[in-house]
Amino acid sequence: MAKMYYENDCDLAALDGKKVAIIGYGSQGHAHAMNLKDSGVDVVVGLRAGSKNIAAAEAAGLAVMTVEEATKAADIVMILINDEVVPAVFRESILPNLEPGNAVAFAHGFNVRYKLIQVPEGVDLFMAAPKGPGHTVRSQYVAGKGVPCLVAFEQDATGNCRDIALAYIAGIGGARAGIMETTMYEETETDLFGEQAVLCGGVVDLMRCGFEVLVEAGYQPENAYFECIHEMKLIIDLVIKGGIGAMNYSISDTAEFGEYVSGPRVIPHEETKARMREVLSDIQDGTFAGRWIAENKNGRTFFNSKRDHLAKHQMEIVGAQLRENMLWKNDTDLDNASN
Repeated sequence: MAKMYYENDCDLAALDGKKVAIIGYGSQGHAHAMNLKDSGVDVVVGLRAGSKNIAAAEAAGLAVMTVEEATKAADIVMILINDEVVPAVFRESILPNLEPGNAVAFAHGFNVRYKLIQVPEGVDLFMAAPKGPGHTVRSQYVAGKGVPCLVAFEQDATGNCRDIALAYIAGIGGARAGIMETTMYEETETDLFGEQAVLCGGVVDLMRCGFEVLVEAGYQPENAYFECIHEMKLIIDLVIKGGIGAMNYSISDTAEFGEYVSGPRVIPHEETKARMREVLSDIQDGTFAGRWIAENKNGRTFFNSKRDHLAKHQMEIVGAQLRENMLWKNDTDLDNASN
């Protein structure tokens, strides 16, 4: 059974007298910085000169410095920039300005797992990883709730790494929901697998195939969108609340029967698991990481072509048109989700 921590296990006083530098002000960065600030923690945001996010951070009442200055000023440096740019930023702007007794933190273990960076021996290293996007980390905090988090105490150089990491997560609201202990290796491999095989890769392709089959059969694209894409959130919300059994209880018996007879036809269990094992193997042996690193070095031609193709897909065009006519079109939940 995984070790769990809650608010009673965390003491924000462990951050007293310490300055936290949040490197980056994108989806996670803005949420961490604002939540910590509202929790009474001394926070500074580190951004590159000329960053488009400087004005937004300052408008939120946060002090902004360059990455170098923020690292020098801080006791704890949380790195919340894209995985692919971390090695260069760490090597050039963070590592030279670390001191023994400092702590370095990540919300994802990618660069530690694949040994793309090396934190000095005298510096603590921990992970504080909310299991949700940044705008949810922020909105749940404001609502008096929290997003569950993973924690890893990867390098305890000071003897205080555990206390600092748990205090940090309490400061962003995660202790209100629960904190599960893991390692940066396990978090990285399971996170990449979940994204690729299920949450992003698997689900997106499943929705796209369903949409295309209905449209190609002559049904209205709008109906296809609602049935195969829009309702995905409604179903997942039920699963999150009470598990798959609760979801089945909430849908019709007809739908549940269809789940049993047609689900395995669309996703053959053993064949799908075999392919998922191949995906996991690529993650474990570094094949995927190497491919992603090479993709960024080569101008992201494959990545950009896929993104462009998706933007032109009928399901995206129809979805945008439908959302424009819905009552939630002015929702601002995602306003701060971009990097």
